[in-house]
This record gives sequence, structure tokens and C-alpha cells, in this order.
Amino acid sequence: MADSGLHYLDNAATAQMPETVLQALYRFEIEARANVHEGAHRRARAATVALTEARSQVARFLNAHGPDEVVFTYGTTSSLNLLARTFGASLDPGDEILLSVLEHHSNLVPWQRLASARGLVLRFLPMTPDGRIDMGRLTSELTPRCRLVAMTHCSNVTGAITDVAPLVAAARVVGAKVLLDGAQRAPHGPLDMRALGVDFYAFSGHKTYGPTGIGVLWGRRELLEALPPFLTGGQMIEEVTLTSATFRPPPRRFEAGTPPIAGAIGLGTALGWMQSLDWRAIRKHEVHLTRRLLDGLASIKGARVLGPMDTEDRRGVVTFCVDAIAPTDVCRHLDGHGVALRGGHHCAQPLVRAFGVEGAARASLGPYSLDGDVDALLNGLEELVQGRRGPKARDGKGVPR
Repeated sequence: MADSGLHYLDNAATAQMPETVLQALYRFEIEARANVHEGAHRRARAATVALTEARSQVARFLNAHGPDEVVFTYGTTSSLNLLARTFGASLDPGDEILLSVLEHHSNLVPWQRLASARGLVLRFLPMTPDGRIDMGRLTSELTPRCRLVAMTHCSNVTGAITDVAPLVAAARVVGAKVLLDGAQRAPHGPLDMRALGVDFYAFSGHKTYGPTGIGVLWGRRELLEALPPFLTGGQMIEEVTLTSATFRPPPRRFEAGTPPIAGAIGLGTALGWMQSLDWRAIRKHEVHLTRRLLDGLASIKGARVLGPMDTEDRRGVVTFCVDAIAPTDVCRHLDGHGVALRGGHHCAQPLVRAFGVEGAARASLGPYSLDGDVDALLNGLEELVQGRRGPKARDGKGVPR
């Protein structure tokens, strides 16, 4: 991190960009800034080539069948709203969508609005006591009327990874499609759409070490081809008369107007950088830091973790509250120690309330997180709780001596 006094633990909200991404953005803006597709001049051709390569890089990161399955959007929220409006247009009154209590508002509110407009039924898998999706209720909640299973791949509050295989298997039995909100899973290494077996996947660039304002909706080619346009205008049409229009095939059908060109190029570079990393070593490091953080919080009087206390099938997103101290006060105090956290309901009010609280503080790790970052959080929090100055020394596991 450029700021040596900063302990950045807000990666679940926005991750930092590596130098290679910054360089790619700079090169595009200086050497190839132009609009894409129809331009015949040199810069326009260079911009189009760069955008095409970025789409191919996303496809490689996802192990998709091809780049035409990759739709550029403006973030996970944009992707999920696009799907709600397009896939949702085929649903009939009484059709069901299966969600869970763990969903981010972006994978909840669009379906609420769709259900209200079209007379759909929303059903929900509940939460287990430790903050995971309760798969034991899958059989009872997934009915033959279900048309879509829309779930988080990794909770932005509890860090819990969803067991996708039983979801996909059960959905296939009733003929439902499966969508994963991958905003919190994608930052933790390359994905494999073919192995996951899902139908749609959404994630954001700014959480995967890329720019803001760029995201991806991946969908199976045949499913995207069956969807109507979302936004209309330039770039996505084949032919227009004064009274009618025909539309291009995906992905351009869903990319009306000028796409986020620089953002897509930055995202492609970020995902290429991610693929170059040793994710086995990173995962081992993440588990070490997560265990240290969980143990340290368990040692602080009044601190409570919202989510699993183990490191199996979870990522380094640790949300916690402290008795009689508002999460905003926790975050402000720790900011004074150079620790960047996030406090509130984390755009997941039903989930946070299921834990019996209105808000909590959240620490989230990245590949560049260090033991010192975790120690700074724990020492600052203990100082706040104890109401005294001066941190307490900790052992190698983050537990005070």
C-alpha cells in the first residue's frame, strides 16, 4: 500500500488496484482514447481491439465457452437489474424465484420489484445459526413453480461460501435456472463457469482489483440469445426504421450506447493479473489472517462475530459488533489507528437483522493484507473497549498476552 500508515481492511467494498491496471488505464487514455466499433480511424480501431481483448480476458478468467457470453455492465447491481428486467419478462403470475436471507440488496430488491409488477412469488432459504444458507430447507422451498434460483456465491456479511452443487442439482430437477451473485467470490481467484454448472453469474470490477463503474454479467450463450434488450439506443441495433428496430446478438444487444471502455480494459488487465497469482498460497495466507482475526475478536470482551467462527468454506470477510458501542463509533475509532473498516448494515438489512442487530463493523481481507493490519484492528478495538490508552501485546495468533 502506498500509504504506509494505512491498514486497509475494506476490500469487500472496494479493493485496491495494482500498478499494472493503472498503467493500462493510462496507456488507453493517452494512446487509444476513442469510441469503439464503428470508427474507421486508427485510434478507434485500437480501442475496439483493446475492448475485444478485455472481453476475451474476462472469458478466460471465468472459463466461459467464449467471449460472446460476457456482457459488460456497470457493476454487479447493474448486472442483476439487467437480468431481472430481461429474464423477468418471460415470467408469469404465480411463478416463483428462490432467494436466501443472506442476499445483498442488489440481489433482493430487483426481484421484489419484479414480483410486485408481475405477480410472482418470492421464496427464501433461511440462515443457519452460524450465518450460512440453510440447505436443509432446499427441498421444501424449491417447488415446481420455481423459475429462478438467485443466490449469493459468498456472503458480504458472514463470508460464507454457498455450496453451489446441490442448488444446481435441485434446480435442474424442477427446470429452474441458477444465478449467482459473485461480487464477493470473484475477488478470491479465477472461476470456472463450466464446473459450477450455473446459468448466470454477476460480479464487479472494483472488487476484483479493477476500476469502478465496470461489471460483468455472464450467461450461457443460448440463454442470452433468448433474452430481450434491456436498454436501447446506439451500438446495440442491427437496423432501424422510423417505426421499428432489430437488435444485434449478445453481448452487444445488452450494451447500448458507449460502453465503459476504459473500465473494461482495466478490468481485463486486473483479471489477467489475478490469474498470474499463486492462489493456493494466497488462500493459505487468507486463512491464517482470518483465523487470527477470529481468535482475536473472541478474546475481546463484548465482541461478537456475525458468521462462522471456523475457516472452512468461508472467505476473509469478518463482521462483528461490540456491546454498547455503535458500529460507526467502532469504525471512527479504528480510523484513528489507520484501520479502514466499514460499518452499517452492509446493504444486507434482512441478514444483519436476522442476527438481532441493526448494524455491525466489517473487516475484509485482500491478497496484500498483513498480520500487522489485523493486529492494528485488534489493538485499536481493545483500546476502545477497555477505555484505556496503549495497545496490549499479542502473540502470534493475535490473542493478547
